Parts: sequence; structure tokens; C-alpha cells
Amino acid sequence: MELKRRSLLAAIGAGTAAAALGGCGTGSTAAGSADGPAEGEITLLTPIYEGADGKTLLEKEILGGFRKKYPDVKVNVDYTTYAQLNEKITTGLAGGLVPDVLMMGVGWIPPFAAKKAIAPLPESFATAHDYEKRVLEPSRYDGKLYALPVVLDTRIVVYRKDHFAEAGIRKTPANWAELRAVAKQLTKDGRMGFDPFSINLRQCWETFLFANGGQLFSADGKKVLFTDSRGVEALQFFKDLIEDGSAAYAKKTELGAPTNVQTGRASMMMTTSALWEQVREQTPELMKGDKLGAFVLANRKPAMLQGGTLVTQSASSKHPAAARALVEYLATPESILGAAKQRGSVPGLKDLSDSSYVKENKFVDLSLQNMGAACSEGGTAAWMEIREKIEPTLEPAIVGGQSAKDAIAELGRLAEAAIGRM
Repeated sequence: MELKRRSLLAAIGAGTAAAALGGCGTGSTAAGSADGPAEGEITLLTPIYEGADGKTLLEKEILGGFRKKYPDVKVNVDYTTYAQLNEKITTGLAGGLVPDVLMMGVGWIPPFAAKKAIAPLPESFATAHDYEKRVLEPSRYDGKLYALPVVLDTRIVVYRKDHFAEAGIRKTPANWAELRAVAKQLTKDGRMGFDPFSINLRQCWETFLFANGGQLFSADGKKVLFTDSRGVEALQFFKDLIEDGSAAYAKKTELGAPTNVQTGRASMMMTTSALWEQVREQTPELMKGDKLGAFVLANRKPAMLQGGTLVTQSASSKHPAAARALVEYLATPESILGAAKQRGSVPGLKDLSDSSYVKENKFVDLSLQNMGAACSEGGTAAWMEIREKIEPTLEPAIVGGQSAKDAIAELGRLAEAAIGRM
């Protein structure tokens, strides 16, 4: 088994496990029936519940409640990070050691469901709670439900109200033309009008693509659609901002550090709904002075990228009833609310829209009010390979002299090749 693991890692190289998914096994047929009693020892693999507080929340509070309901199930937790998650799952598939319950990102369900690495869930789970309509779409593949959402992370535009007021700007931009004009107006004295680059470039470009009326893939996931003018225009907009002097790729901030909007080095920025909690901890004076606002990016349509963490069940679990029970429990309102509070994330349940947590977190509240504009990345079984190629393929058009059209065309060729290998 260890030899298999070493061979896989040698073949794919460190950090590139995504490309190897197409060659992985498809899950053991030794799994039992999920209709039996929930009992046995199972493992949960999770990239969230970070730090001491997250561990306490999961192991003491959430799993404490699960143990009371299912005393015959023992849950072992395997903590990882999103940077290592795909490689860990892929390596487990090759070695036949897949955790019973897995947490993974939006867009990840089609690739793993196509390889039969995860098991379908009862359709009744989809109606057990009052989910926002858009929330469950990334949990499905080929018409079947494979996962349930735990927390969501949206991409929105946050801006400095005080900067807008000083410049006499009375409303937020309704389209890209207005956004570019406002960014120019706000750029002065070393301050950027707009920072689109302090979030992941892949997710930022996708948000602009969706706002421009574009799509990543066809409904069946077999055709690339982002190579049309909508995708090129989205990337070109970044180049235009840089040419205006309103944005600078080199001035993006690192994850967890005070953002450019917090420090006043930018008047607007693309960011995640989780920024509210970061501001509360790092720069609470901005909240006290009501200096931050937020809006949903729009051009041809409003669009808010919906990322997040889903929970699913291994197809090869030897204790499928216990695994299914844990999946269901981790997606209850109580479990979701705890995870959302800990991460500053969006709970995807209408049941929680009136909770004090949502009402006090303006970025989360804005996100829930605009779930009709939410769009998700992924949508193809080849996503785990394609997602790793987006940033390095598009970056040369931003930091170098490559045209937006050529960069998008190259990404299209890489995506088509990945889909062709599935």
C-alpha cells in the first residue's frame, strides 16, 4: 500500500495531485449498506475548523452532540488544509484508504462523483432544511445529490464609505464602466481606487466572467464556454485597471493580513464575506465609524461567486450508515451556524437568515440577500485539473505583455485537453 502511495506521488509530483485524479481508483465495492444501524469507527477529513477554537467547536460541541445521538459511532478527525486536501484524497483513493466522511470545496463534487469515490445521498436530505435554491446546485452530479453544504464563502466588493463621501460619490457602481470611472476618481496620493487582486486570481476572474454574462462550461460539463468574448473581456478589464493606474497586482495583500481597504491603501476591493470578522478583530474602528460598505459586482448581470465547504460520504466506507448519519448531522442548522460563526462564513439556510449572527454581519447578510445572483465554479468532471491551471495561465496577461485573448485561448486549450482525458 505504501509502495502505491509513493509511486503515485512520484508520478504526479508534489502539489500536482489534481492532474492524477483521472487515473485513480473508483472506490471499493466492499462498502456495506447505509440502511443498517449507525455504528462503528469512522474518520472525518476536514479542511475547516482551523486552530484551537475550531477544534474545540468541532470535537466538543458539534461531535459532542453527534455522540449523544449516535453513541455507537466513534469519529476520528483528520485535519488538513485546502492546499493539501486534494492530494490527500487522491492519494487515499490510490491506496484504498479514503476517509468515511469528507469535506471538500464547491466544484469538487463532479470530479469525485464521476470516479465513484463518493456515494449518492438520499434526495430527502435536500428538503430536510430550507436551503437557498442556488446552494444545493454544486452538491449534485448527473442529477443525483452527493453532498450537503456546511458553509459558504461569497466574493463581493467592499468599499470605503468615507472615501466615497470625500470624492462626492453617492452610489456604488452599477456596471464595469462606472466601476472603472469611480476607481480612477478615487485613485490618488498612492491610494488605489480598486484592488481586485488580493483574492485568488482564479476566483476573481470567474466572478467577473459571471458578471459579464459568461459561463465556464456547458451544462453537461463537456464543452468549454469561457473562451468567448465574455471571458476575454473579464481578463481585459484587469489590464485596463492597471493601465489606468487604478489597480496594481504587486500591491495585493496576503491572506490574513490587514487588507488594502482596511489600511486605506485602496478604496474598493474584491474580497470574501469573511472579511467582516477580520475587520472586527484587526480594525474595529472602521466598524464603529461605519466606514465600510459592500455591493455585488455587476455588468451584464449581478454575480457573486459562491464558494464554500460541502460534506459528502465515501463510496467505500465500511460503516456507511454511520458515515451518512455524520454527513446529515454536520449539515444541521446548529452545526452550520457554529461553523459559520467560527469562520465568518455564510450559512446557506433560510432558517438562519434571521439569526443574530447574520444580522450583525453585514457582509454575510448582503450575501444571503443576493443568493439569486450566486454562481459557482466547477461544473465538469475535469475540474480538479483545470482549476490548478487557471491562475498560472492568466497571470502572464496581467504581469506581462501577453494579451487577454491569447491567455484565455491557452486556458481554453488546456481545459479542452483535460476534459478530453476524462
